[in-house]
Parts: sequence; C-alpha cells; structure tokens
Amino acid sequence: MDKKIKKALKEVAKKNGVSLAEVQREIEAALTVAQADPASQAAWAAIPHKGKQPTSEEVIAHLAKKVSSKNK
Repeated sequence: MDKKIKKALKEVAKKNGVSLAEVQREIEAALTVAQADPASQAAWAAIPHKGKQPTSEEVIAHLAKKVSSKNK
C-alpha cells in the first residue's frame, strides 16, 4: 500500500478509535455498494485500475490526484 495512503488511513482509524483493518473493510464495503450503482458506471470505469474493479487504494489515489490538481 502506498505510504501516504496508509498514513492517511491510519489517521482515520485513530480518530475513530478503530483498527486500520476496520477502516479498510468499511471502505471496501462502501466501494462495493457504490460500484453497483448503474448511474455511476462511467465514473468507475474512468478510475485507472489493474483488476476487474478498482481497489480502495486505486480509488483513493485517483481521487487524491483529482483533488490535488483542482487545488493548483
């Protein structure tokens, strides 16, 4: 896992009093639900990914890049 993403997820876990694994499970569950939405299929397809579906790390990296480029 990318070091910056892992650090951010650890901070989320600490702030919420849960483990890193719990944060990762919750993100994966949310992504599974969101990916099933037919209206958002084009957005999911635009996320660079290696497997059948984007992983949580791929989604976070993609969104972080988008936010970073908009803040410049």
